Amino acid sequence: METRYSDYTIEQLREEVAELTEKARKAEQMGMVNEYAVYERKIVMAKAYMMDPKDFEPNEIYEILGAPGSYFKIDYMNGVFAWGIRSNKRGEKATVEGEQEALPISMLGDYITEV
Repeated sequence: METRYSDYTIEQLREEVAELTEKARKAEQMGMVNEYAVYERKIVMAKAYMMDPKDFEPNEIYEILGAPGSYFKIDYMNGVFAWGIRSNKRGEKATVEGEQEALPISMLGDYITEV
């Protein structure tokens, strides 16, 4: 039975990220795009469990890593997931009206004072 990332120690998470990074590198070299994407997602999740959710506050806006010009306003936190609304540089919402999306906190970058 697999262990959940929430049950891992920080050291185990670091080892997992290192192993997944190596597997992703090999998949990329072999041209296995789908496998590479799976490893990248797993890395993002493992890194989220290495972070402290208390460092992220509702009603604050953060850059989204890997998505230049995209921002995320947190409505609430649920574990290592931030729930909220995505927007662009002009402040236009990119999330469907009335819906929220969840991002692992490892996808959030710098705190933004205004969009």
